[in-house]
Amino acid sequence: MMANDPLNLDESAEWAGLWWLPDDPDEQLPGVLRYEPKGGLVLSLIGAFEDRVMSNPLPGVVAVHEGRRTWDVIHGVAEQREITLFACVPISSRRTIGARVKSPDKQTVMATTALIGAHVSGEDDGAFAAAEVSVEDIGLWAASSVLEGVHGASDGKPDGSGSISVKASEAQSVVVDGTEFRLSHRYTLPFFDQRRGGTVGRMRDTAFVRIVPMDQFSLSGALGAAGLVQDLIALATHRAAGVIWLRLQLAEADSVARGDRASLRRNVDVLYSPSVVGEHDAKAVDHHSVFFTCASIPFQEVVPRWCEAHGRLQVAINMILGLRYAPARYVENNLLTAVGAAEVLHRRLRIDERPMPLDEFKPMREAMLAHVPEDHRERFKRAIRNDPTLQDRLYALSARPDDEAIGLLMPDVDRWARRTTRARNDLAHEGRTLHHSVQELAAIVEVTTAVVILNVLHELGLPAERQREIVQEHPQLRATASRAREWLVVPGSAP
Repeated sequence: MMANDPLNLDESAEWAGLWWLPDDPDEQLPGVLRYEPKGGLVLSLIGAFEDRVMSNPLPGVVAVHEGRRTWDVIHGVAEQREITLFACVPISSRRTIGARVKSPDKQTVMATTALIGAHVSGEDDGAFAAAEVSVEDIGLWAASSVLEGVHGASDGKPDGSGSISVKASEAQSVVVDGTEFRLSHRYTLPFFDQRRGGTVGRMRDTAFVRIVPMDQFSLSGALGAAGLVQDLIALATHRAAGVIWLRLQLAEADSVARGDRASLRRNVDVLYSPSVVGEHDAKAVDHHSVFFTCASIPFQEVVPRWCEAHGRLQVAINMILGLRYAPARYVENNLLTAVGAAEVLHRRLRIDERPMPLDEFKPMREAMLAHVPEDHRERFKRAIRNDPTLQDRLYALSARPDDEAIGLLMPDVDRWARRTTRARNDLAHEGRTLHHSVQELAAIVEVTTAVVILNVLHELGLPAERQREIVQEHPQLRATASRAREWLVVPGSAP
């Protein structure tokens, strides 16, 4: 890693320096901050901040209560960089008062987030002008690279010559509600690694998204923007896409110019625990496992659509992505999640499919309520609703994506809608699903999940041809279609 490269979230790091609480900057303690991808951020202090909860019930009397103090922010300086730690909790404090041998106190503090390169007052401090985020497989999704490879040939046959070169890619950016999203590339110059057994030539191209809001934003806003990009790549690749690195840019430039160069805005690396930590050197997914790339929907088109859809359909999207990030071990949990996502999606799409016109429903309800004792009338009124049933919602969702894509996914929409409704109702109301085998429940979960995904892709404007290709070529959806032909058809009928 070069000196100016962002800090990868999957690599360990440590900083030895001085640390203090913002409201008492004169009490500085030496210590070491360590970051581990799985263990998070741990600050080991020589000395201790006061973490006991105390009061003075009487003059000269100090009462120590149960519990410990926590700190929203701890500041530090280490290795010529400012550091801010957030949500800090002491996990151990060892004091040596009264010990036979006098020695320093020790304290261990856990933090949820660290900013390496800046002091800010809190997570909502609007101190940043831009954010840059890299997510697993974003290069594959971007469908662009600055690297080009050429293989030499003579008379139509490879002759052993060739080259790798850098060619600047065309900028792709779009502004959504005053915020600019730019698909960018960071790359290295050619590097030759001399080994005893040979020489390795290397170049690295890293794709990332740069986000520049109209106004300065905070760490909380930056984390939200990073999550927006992460969810887009997770949807596109149909897997738990991890964040590789997140870097912010301070709004205020350095006050000291360097040589003949003007003062620059400082970069600030963020260390935190996203839903998944990205592995920057892991092999990319196969291109057949990707639902869409910027070749399917251009960057300038998909980002505005995603921002709108993510805000409107976020709960349903979260539920479906949750099956990728943390799938439950038991099919019943996944059934409730997948069917719940379908119901939420239908509601958020605001498909107006009331079973009865309002001018017919209201008089009918009033006529029925007239026969109900007044003590129970309000309860019955809440129960009599003019809402579509779960089966109605499933039919409506299956009708929105491309008809041929849905037909390729499942041969019998009616069977799927009825069996899914029966399974959910049996589980929710009876506490068991005696009328379904585990294999059928698994097929219901997979098909329902696929229907939700196809609806979201349809909202993003994915062409009908690509929807069909996904069902036919994507390994998981192809397997889902196979299970639907086996388990979601009328017994004895031809699949």
